[in-house]
Order: sequence, then structure tokens, then C-alpha cells
Amino acid sequence: MESSERGANASGVSAAERFLKDRDGLRPIEILPWLAAIALPIAFPDYALLGTHVLIMMLFALSLDVIVGYAGIVTLGHAAYFGVGAYTAGLVSARLGWSEPISGLLAAGIAAGAFGLVTGSVLLRYQHLALIMLTLVLSTMVFELANAWAGLTGGWDGLMGIQLAPLLGLFEWDLRGLTSYGYALTVLMASFWWLRFLSASPFMQGLRGIRENRARMRAIGTPIIFHLLIAFTISATLAGIAGALFAQANAFITIEVLGFERSAAVLTILILGGVGRLYGALAGALVFIVAADWLAKTNPTYWEFGVGLLLVLVVLLYPNGLLGAIERVRAQCRRRSA
Repeated sequence: MESSERGANASGVSAAERFLKDRDGLRPIEILPWLAAIALPIAFPDYALLGTHVLIMMLFALSLDVIVGYAGIVTLGHAAYFGVGAYTAGLVSARLGWSEPISGLLAAGIAAGAFGLVTGSVLLRYQHLALIMLTLVLSTMVFELANAWAGLTGGWDGLMGIQLAPLLGLFEWDLRGLTSYGYALTVLMASFWWLRFLSASPFMQGLRGIRENRARMRAIGTPIIFHLLIAFTISATLAGIAGALFAQANAFITIEVLGFERSAAVLTILILGGVGRLYGALAGALVFIVAADWLAKTNPTYWEFGVGLLLVLVVLLYPNGLLGAIERVRAQCRRRSA
């Protein structure tokens, strides 16, 4: 270990340089989606509220991709951490009178991360079907706890009274959602690029190794549970931050944020975009939310059938998701040109 570190230091190759030289390194085309996201509220200000919802779901899907795509941990209860973050941000404002949004966001991330650390230390000792069922049970228990503790959470009536001070003391929370859009986009960009840099690190490579062959990683001395627990805590923290953004953008929370439907929706988004590809979470959230919004306006009764049909077609035709489809088309084009 020490000899490899000395070799890396002697060669003068920093983590950032390794990232740029990595096969998954930064490509100029990656800047285009972010430029489009910045331009959206300028070109279409009436869609800022919908855009904010898309950005929040993108961050939520990114958090899930850390454990599903890289570590191979399938969960049906990720909404528990989203809900913990949402209620933490809401309660510090509605019950404690703390209206500064950024500190509320950080408190939500810490609370969700701590909850993920505690629950993950138990859940990660199980695998496959047992793990899936335990995550589902955990989410259901948290949901029922929030419902029973209605005096604090508001129960089915929802948590009201969330008041936010101007962002950075400068930007008022407008009804068109421009401030919340810029706020959510900034948080999403910071989280994404941190994960993008981390994806080329030995830590994430270790997660891939555990996903592919846990026995081999154990044989070479990798502390598997500890490694997975760090990833699970990171995932829970990001999910909590997404939940806090949801609470602050809507200034209202119901226990629906803890429901199974939200866990199923974010897993659907990840499968739709492509598991194990950070941009898959972004693409899946964009297509899923926009398609659901359009179908709900077109046919309010059967819009869920349209969303389900879209998912079935993508899974049947492109098992690796939308990004996998794009990669297949690019590979075919390269073969034809060659």
C-alpha cells in the first residue's frame, strides 16, 4: 500500500489528473446538458416549477445509483431517507422557526446520512431477497411512524408552516419557481460533479468489484461491509438533501414522501435511464417526469398505463436503459464508418 502511494506521488499524478485521463474522464460534450439546464428558465420561465421537480428527482435518482449501479444493492425503501431529509428541513422551519434554507439543507443531509449509517449497519449484513424485503419493511415502518406521530409531522394532513428566508439574503422565493430552480440546479451540479470525480476513484472501483465478485474482493482483504456502509451513507445523505429540496421548494410535506410509490418511481427512473451511469439518472428523471406530466394532461385517467408502457418498451428493446441505447447506436455508427 505504502509503495503504491509512493509510486503515485513520485510520478506526480494527482487524483484530478487520473480522473481526466481515466476512460470515464471528462468529455467536452458533458457541458452541454448543464448549459441547457441553465438556459431553460431563461427561455421557458413558465416551466421553472416543473424543472425544479425534475432536478430534485435527478438528485434522488443519483443517490440511488450510488448503491444500485455501483454497489449492486437493490432497495425498495430508499424513500425513507428522502422523507427523513424532507421532514428534517420542514421541521426545523415549521417547529423551530429556523428559516435559513442552506443550513436547513445541511441539517437534512446530516440527519438522513446518520439514519443511513445506523440502518445500513444492519441491512447490509443481508443480501438479495432478504435485503430487498428488509428495505421495504424499513420504509413501511418509517411511514407508519410519521403517520402515528401526527402531532409532529402533520400526518395525512401534511406539515404546514414552512417559512424560508431569502436565499443568501438576496433572492426571494417567487411564485414562478425561478429561485427554487436555480437553488436546486446548483445543489444538483455540486453533487453530480462530486460523484463524477469520485467515480474514477479507488473507492468506486472497489464498489464495482464488490458488485461483480464479492468473494474475490473478500479474498484480497477488502472490508466489504465497511465499504458498502460508506456508500450507503453517501447515498442516504444525497437522498436526504433531495428530500430537503423538495420540502423547501413546495413549503409543504405529506407522508407521501415516505411512501413505497416514491421508492418505486425512483427505481423506475434509474432503470429507464441506465443503471450504473451517472447521466442515466439524469436522463431517466427527465424522460419520466416530462412523459408523466404530458400523459397526465393528455389523459388524466390512464396516464400511468402510458408510463408503464414506455418503461416496458425501453426494458425490452434496450435493457441497459436510454443511455445504453445511445451507446449502442454510437457503436453501430463507428462500425459502419470503419
